[in-house]
Amino acid sequence: MSVSRAQGFDITHKRKLNIAALAVHGMMILSALVAVLVTVGIVFSLAFEAWLFFEKVSFWDFLFGTNWSPQTALRADQVGASGSFGAIPLITGTLLISFIAMAIATPIGLASAIYLAEYAQKQTRDVVKPLLEVLAGIPTVVYGFFAALTLAPFIRMTGEGAGLEVASESALAAGVAMGIMIVPLISSLSDDVINSVPQSLRDASLGMGATHSETIRKVILPAALPGIAGSLLLATSTAIGETMIVVMAAGLAANMTLNPLDSVTTITVQIVVLLTGDQEFDSAKTLSAFALGLLLFFATLALNVTALKIVKRFREQYD
Repeated sequence: MSVSRAQGFDITHKRKLNIAALAVHGMMILSALVAVLVTVGIVFSLAFEAWLFFEKVSFWDFLFGTNWSPQTALRADQVGASGSFGAIPLITGTLLISFIAMAIATPIGLASAIYLAEYAQKQTRDVVKPLLEVLAGIPTVVYGFFAALTLAPFIRMTGEGAGLEVASESALAAGVAMGIMIVPLISSLSDDVINSVPQSLRDASLGMGATHSETIRKVILPAALPGIAGSLLLATSTAIGETMIVVMAAGLAANMTLNPLDSVTTITVQIVVLLTGDQEFDSAKTLSAFALGLLLFFATLALNVTALKIVKRFREQYD
């Protein structure tokens, strides 16, 4: 009798475990579906509103136009009723500020990560790394104030002292502030990646007679390259999507220029401007924000695909 009860208990216990496993499996599937459905919903909403915009404005005029002036008139008989929706000035402004930010953040972030992971003593690391990560917790509006009140006047006075014409709001001021903001992002992620490289690779390189710096340059960095590429991609996406710093330090002027001393604007800033205030939702001006959002979505998607290919290539090489 006791044997049959024990068998019955085992069967019941196994059934409960199977039910619990199925429930957990179902919750995981549901969570994955929610993420997928949210992404599909975002893309669909952007695509639908962008399609309405492209019924009013030519796709080629939007993508290759060199003049951005979406201020349409209220009545058809007013001057400027059609507006101009060329996205090239916004694209160049976004790329210019992002390039400046990454040019500053990449060497500083990687150098600090290499120092903390390979050279710094434990006491130094315990002090320096938290201080670096404090920068990541500062709100972007504070960086915007810093850029507008400190960096921009300093750049303007320095440029004027050298005989250069510098705008009161410049791409350089916004790019420098943004670069400082994303330094801890690159540094922290790259530091973790470098620390995850197996110690056996270091020992093998040093055992072959390589110096510490040669080991870092020829063994550790190539092995950590997929993770470093991922951190740089995340930092680039952050720079492209930043808004507040650009509003306060670079301005709203849609100038098509590669001069970092001029005032420029970005795609995200214009999206905010277009959707702020009382606007007719079916007007070309408002709908252009969704076209810009769709353009930004595909740009970040292309960055992700490129980074994944780089990561896959070097991961296969060093696995």
